[in-house]
Amino acid sequence: MENLSDPKAFPSSHWDTLVIGAGLSGLSCAVRLHEAGQRVIILEASDEIGGRVRTDHIDSFRLDRGFQVFLDAYPEASNFLDLDALDLRPFEPGALVWKNGTLHSLMDVFRRPMALLSSAFAPIGTVKDKLLVAKLRFTLLKKPLHAIWSSPELTTHAYLKHFGFSDQMIRDFFRSFYGGIFLEDELTTSSRIFEFTFKMFAQGSATLPSRGMQAIPEQLAARLPEEAIHCRQPVDSIEGTTAHSLGEQYTAKQLVLAADGESSGQLMQGMPSPKWNSTICFHFAAPSPPFDRPIIALKGDREGLINNVCIPSEVSPSYAPNGRSLVCLSVLGEHLIDEPFTEKIRHELADWFGESTQEWQLLRSELIRKALPVTPPGHKSSEVQTGPVYRVGDFTTSGSIEGAILSGLRAANQILEAN
Repeated sequence: MENLSDPKAFPSSHWDTLVIGAGLSGLSCAVRLHEAGQRVIILEASDEIGGRVRTDHIDSFRLDRGFQVFLDAYPEASNFLDLDALDLRPFEPGALVWKNGTLHSLMDVFRRPMALLSSAFAPIGTVKDKLLVAKLRFTLLKKPLHAIWSSPELTTHAYLKHFGFSDQMIRDFFRSFYGGIFLEDELTTSSRIFEFTFKMFAQGSATLPSRGMQAIPEQLAARLPEEAIHCRQPVDSIEGTTAHSLGEQYTAKQLVLAADGESSGQLMQGMPSPKWNSTICFHFAAPSPPFDRPIIALKGDREGLINNVCIPSEVSPSYAPNGRSLVCLSVLGEHLIDEPFTEKIRHELADWFGESTQEWQLLRSELIRKALPVTPPGHKSSEVQTGPVYRVGDFTTSGSIEGAILSGLRAANQILEAN
């Protein structure tokens, strides 16, 4: 979204709240305040809204910034967004998992009862493990969200061991599936976030908006006046509720820092900056999909760099032009993306799906250093407020779309209560 009007044209008294950053947290906060009657302005440093939730168009393909999904059971997000307008397309509830050189189907048999036999006999974990999955599902579906967020914390790995899962099940399924969600496969993420995420998968579906993930921030932006959002407007410093940007000053009654955690930590001196998990995402154009199902494939017991593969165009056909498929794969952690690294990825793809993958066209390879905030046990989950200045972002709640929207809404509610 371009700068649609000059923010300098308005006197400082025109704004009730100044929001720095047009990611999901900043947009959600601004929408709530605007719809409550406040005058809001957003200054965004980049050329587009969305923060980490972006979709680019390359050769008629839709490429999200990294592999992302929207869980339609998210309580705050599903209430705040118009899900029908997003035209959400669901993944199948389960995964394809590599084991002993073969891809095996492991499904949520409560929603895919016809897959009961194939999932029961898949060599992923033991019979006890599969019964424990059912027990965990039943336990967490009954557990209220407030109880999840106040539970004693362990690492996810320790939680799974304590629940009774075998090392094989943790290695072959949980490390690759939840490693792809948390962007770390040691499963050091807080067990609270694991419980919440597991509950969301059990209650609903992983989905993609038919027009790409950026449809989410675009829907939020459409609920604001055009003159409220100003891109290419980096903020150099703040003093109280005054922001300095490109040699100009912008002042409001309240200021919301909705930039990424590192940037907002620099602007609000003395506040800690979050640590981040990184990922590398490769997008390939293929003449046909390596599997023709809207489902994710996991590395399971395979060695190598690739953690998971999906075909976004099998979930939503608009991700690729007619007659072609979009293949998306994820690598956890930070690596130098050079020619030898890309060749390793292509070699692994050939091991996964055959030599025909060598003909796939590489559309983009991208390192996303600040993909998700690190959230170990003991992670603080509350907004930081100093007087009329608020700091928001998913690093203050949980690393997810739900966490980002929740953070923005909480800050907006605090502002409205104070006015």
